[in-house]
Amino acid sequence: MFAPGTFSIVSAPKKTARRSLLVTSATLLSLLSLSVTAPAALAAPHPSASPTAAPPAHMSTLGGVRLGQPGTQVDSAPGVPTLPKDLTARAWIVSDAESGEVLAAHNAHWRLPPASTLKMLFADTVLPRFPKSATHKVAASDLAGMGVGSSVVGIKEGRTYSVRDLWLGVFLRSGNDAVHVLAAMNGGVPQTVKDMQDHADELQALDTHVISPDGYDAPGQVSSAYDLTLFARSGLQKKDFRDYCSTVRATFGSAEIQNTNRLLSGDTDVPVYQGIAGVKNGNTTNAGATFTGVAERNGRVLLVTVMNPEKHEHNEVYKEAAKLLDWGFQASGKVRAVGELVPPRGAVQAGGQQSAGASAGEAGSATGGSGSKRVASAAGGRSGGAGIALGIAGGVVVLLAGAAFLVNRRWPLPDLMRRRPRP
Repeated sequence: MFAPGTFSIVSAPKKTARRSLLVTSATLLSLLSLSVTAPAALAAPHPSASPTAAPPAHMSTLGGVRLGQPGTQVDSAPGVPTLPKDLTARAWIVSDAESGEVLAAHNAHWRLPPASTLKMLFADTVLPRFPKSATHKVAASDLAGMGVGSSVVGIKEGRTYSVRDLWLGVFLRSGNDAVHVLAAMNGGVPQTVKDMQDHADELQALDTHVISPDGYDAPGQVSSAYDLTLFARSGLQKKDFRDYCSTVRATFGSAEIQNTNRLLSGDTDVPVYQGIAGVKNGNTTNAGATFTGVAERNGRVLLVTVMNPEKHEHNEVYKEAAKLLDWGFQASGKVRAVGELVPPRGAVQAGGQQSAGASAGEAGSATGGSGSKRVASAAGGRSGGAGIALGIAGGVVVLLAGAAFLVNRRWPLPDLMRRRPRP
């Protein structure tokens, strides 16, 4: 059973999905082996005090050896579209949100300042702890310690706010004031930073070192394109997280606020991206522009993370993210994965415990006898959606939500996109 702030179950839509979640006992055993018995050389060391000027020659290989190599990693083959030529981000990654396959990456594990994209980890950690109807009267101490020039939503001392409004302030305006109020409710900034670091470790986001809960520049605060994608993938399994990160406009106090994610709300030089449904953007002096987004087209759900484009044109981070999403939708189903998004430690351990009694023959059968994953079907049309049916050789059906990690074949993103303004 997961601790608060880890993973909640999202029931699949009633409509039968086109694709099934790729989960096998053999795969879970291999992931368990990786996380528990991997040589020290393959494990991510503790983040350095500051990011390097160039990607290290050797980075973490979590999720695949190629993800630890500097430069662009893509498996080009006949029929696979060519990556966009004018990408300038220091790091980026394109992945399938459901299967976890990494379609292409560039310096995926390079530890860089994350800016406000770190708020995804903050939300994934703290959001489940307070009902959105709860209220809090803001004290002066709640707003103490914010960095100079922080983005704010305009929270005032002495006023009472609902938790829902505070989260809208976090997601739409990237309000550091809203983050600090929620952190105060959570026991204070130091406690929240500890909780976030613990949650990052649980997610196997080993490139991440948390110093401030809002992502404001701080010595030693780093993450990676890989880790930010893990945070988004985790958060998007929570309905409230999806609702907040997909909201384009909302009323805060007496004013209307608009989401600063330009692929979601649009801008003069960036149209609303077809199929976009979140997640979070950021921009600071040290981090430059950062962005993680999720989009759905024709039954495929892709995640993209872009960190610090060297090209400093207006909205460049969104332009490069859109190009990578376009490529991902064209390449999905054609390109061979260069790595994978790993599940959290709890999911790996649950899978290992459940599979410990399986014989070698059973494991071979579960992978089709050739090392290829067998598609495990989830029950369609259920109203509860509380677990995943894993087909195990010998006719044993195991409901194991933890081991499955991502329980949906299809996230209900179209429901979110119906609220999107038409471009």
